[in-house]
Amino acid sequence: MSRADAPSPPGTAHRTPTVELSVVIPAYNEERRLGPTLDAVTRHLDAGGNHGRTWEILVADDGSTDATRELVTVRRDPRVRLVIGSGTGNRGKGHALRHGVAASRGRRVLVMDADLATPVEELERLEKALADGHAAAIGSRAVPGATLGDRQHRIRELLGAAGNLLIRRTTLRGTRDTQCGFKLFDGERARTAFAASRLNGWAIDVEVLRHFQRVGWPVAEVPVRWSHRPGSKVRPADYLRFLRDLVRLRMQPQPRPADVVAVLLFLAMAAALYSGRLLDPAHRYLTDSLQDQNQWEWFFAVTADNVAHLRNPLFTDLQGFPGGVNLMANTTMTGLSVPLTPVTLLLGPALTLSLVMTLGLAATAAAWYRLIVKRLVGQRAAAFAGAALAAFAPPMVSHANAHPNFVVLFMIPAIVDRALRLATGARVTRDAVVLGLMAAYQFFLGEEPLLLAALGMLVFAVAYGAVRPEVARQAARPLLTGLAVAAAVCLPLVLYPLAWQFSGPQSYTGIDHGTGPGVANSVRALLSFAERSLIAGDARRADALSLNPTEQNAFYGWPLVLLAFAIAVGLWRRPVVRALACTAVAAAVLSLGARIPLPLTGTTVPGPWALLAGLPLFESVIESRVALVCAPPLGMLLALAVDRLARARRLGTQYAGLLAVCVALLPLIPAPLKSEPRAEVPAFFTDGTWKTYVRGGETLVPVPLAEPEDAEALHWQTAAGLGFRMPGGYFNGPYGDGDRTGVYGVPLRFTASLLRDVRYTGVVPVIDARARAAAREDLAYWRAGALVLAPQPHADPLRETVDKLLGRPGGRVAGVWVWDLHEGS
Repeated sequence: MSRADAPSPPGTAHRTPTVELSVVIPAYNEERRLGPTLDAVTRHLDAGGNHGRTWEILVADDGSTDATRELVTVRRDPRVRLVIGSGTGNRGKGHALRHGVAASRGRRVLVMDADLATPVEELERLEKALADGHAAAIGSRAVPGATLGDRQHRIRELLGAAGNLLIRRTTLRGTRDTQCGFKLFDGERARTAFAASRLNGWAIDVEVLRHFQRVGWPVAEVPVRWSHRPGSKVRPADYLRFLRDLVRLRMQPQPRPADVVAVLLFLAMAAALYSGRLLDPAHRYLTDSLQDQNQWEWFFAVTADNVAHLRNPLFTDLQGFPGGVNLMANTTMTGLSVPLTPVTLLLGPALTLSLVMTLGLAATAAAWYRLIVKRLVGQRAAAFAGAALAAFAPPMVSHANAHPNFVVLFMIPAIVDRALRLATGARVTRDAVVLGLMAAYQFFLGEEPLLLAALGMLVFAVAYGAVRPEVARQAARPLLTGLAVAAAVCLPLVLYPLAWQFSGPQSYTGIDHGTGPGVANSVRALLSFAERSLIAGDARRADALSLNPTEQNAFYGWPLVLLAFAIAVGLWRRPVVRALACTAVAAAVLSLGARIPLPLTGTTVPGPWALLAGLPLFESVIESRVALVCAPPLGMLLALAVDRLARARRLGTQYAGLLAVCVALLPLIPAPLKSEPRAEVPAFFTDGTWKTYVRGGETLVPVPLAEPEDAEALHWQTAAGLGFRMPGGYFNGPYGDGDRTGVYGVPLRFTASLLRDVRYTGVVPVIDARARAAAREDLAYWRAGALVLAPQPHADPLRETVDKLLGRPGGRVAGVWVWDLHEGS
């Protein structure tokens, strides 16, 4: 992944590359040496071998007090220019180079010292390295093939060797000579790296090369001829300043004010989205979460309960009794639910879930922001726009209703960044170990997002490799080696949980989500607006094109699609743009499912998802969710476009472009998620009355049983401190009777099915002796201590049905109807 031009330092302006080569020479009181150097460089660049090449020389003066500036200004060659840094006085080589490179216009930038210690004729060697696919080529005196002429004083040589050793061990591994003043860079990347630099002294070379290494731009160290020239500006105190700057490089850089503002804005955006529930999470319910809020609060509560009582955090029989629930086969986010156990025990699962979703969404946006700033653009506003789209895209907002595993994705950008580091070939083992640990942690946050992220990264890698095969060839070996090491680190950490998930109690083989609307996306779903769009939401249309309000996995809107297409066309020459566009398109096409309907024809054709649908892991994926992969590439394309517009030379271009961006993004701004007052938990559960009716080893049976369509009983159970078990529930488990096909909830026994029918119809069925016998069998199977009917629609028909099944009436206790199964037993 390459990075776009970054903003220029104060006092300079970005210029579109108009020449082939820019030569940048830092100068401070160089009146004796600069003239011959300019003559030599000019003659070489005008020589026959360079016929037709356009070039410029920029002398970056750093507060000279002699005739250095006049040597440049008296020249009548317009290709030789003087660049004066901001401020007054001598600020240092780094300060001069930062401004000189920012003022350059070349497709390639050569940075060389004024003493011409390395002859300009060595440029040909460096150009060959760039032609081979490197982003930079640096002259080196320490690699085989280098030629040394006149040597420095012995003490200076020893100090230089010690400095290079220190740099290799602490800051820039793999580079043997950073201080030879002869370096050729790709122009865009040079301007980006120097703009991002902060050091003003001699360590600027180390800082810039470290930037190249950290973002994965390959650097070649090329042997050159070098001879010492008298008149060096390096003084003894400069060695101490150099050491100080190395320490600064090793220290974690302090965030810029703009970065802090961006994070605070992300937090404010997340808080605004959850504003309907944020201040009173225990008594507010997200309307469109259906029963997922009840389920997720129960997940956090049962995990904390297992941890507090030192029980297996991967299993429970608190619902689905007697079979229980394989928690590893359900998304319980143990990566957060376990460490947040104290919060859950002290403040309740409702608050824990609220914190996880609000802070997790903001952290995800911040993580995408950091990745975009580091890898793509230095312009903070552009990075903010891209990260906001990646984290708050319409499908993410849909899942924000009650799917924290698809909202809390702050590890995914970090995994992407670490994988890109592997491709550079530097510190492969260390980065691979970190990648393995990151993947293992994301595994415990959400396996399906990790799978989708891996799919997106694979598509991006293939696309980028097709665009830049020479880079792919260089990156393949370290990347594959690193992935193997990462797998060796990750697998031992997740092997037991995986075995429990796929072979443990209540494990299942896969879930068939059917073929109804919303299981796969349609082209119309990709182009329509989301239900929660602040200005363009259409609930009826969104519901018709999706499974439910929490699974609106597309809905990017046609304006954004058109904008993304325009960005891809306008910036198509950039390899990263091509790869991002291919990734977004591939994810969108995969999300259309195994059979893709052709618009206006009534026919379908095979889709590429058919190749994946039957594979392990993919068999349980709702294919429309693959469209979630589109959000980060679209955000990155947006960041690149905004960055380019911010640096456009014409105000008209800026205004027109930014207007198009606003038009595309405005319909994507979400309204706050809908919430409503939560139903009160009956006092029977909150004051402990239930304990009178449920003895050790027995269950409490809600009437009707909890199920995916109505899981309020899970809320009662958490309000009662998880003190009782119950049959039924809302979770993923096997169908039963030897069939390990996954289903939502549990297969309904006779009594559960009977009560479910009454819940929805309000009709009391005929109860005969066979029905009563079946009910007794079910209650014995569930080890029931009592049946409990809370206030709800059709409560009277339900009560009458239970009365007939048991042959006696229930009693009104603490706000509910109770049938004590111990009476008369």
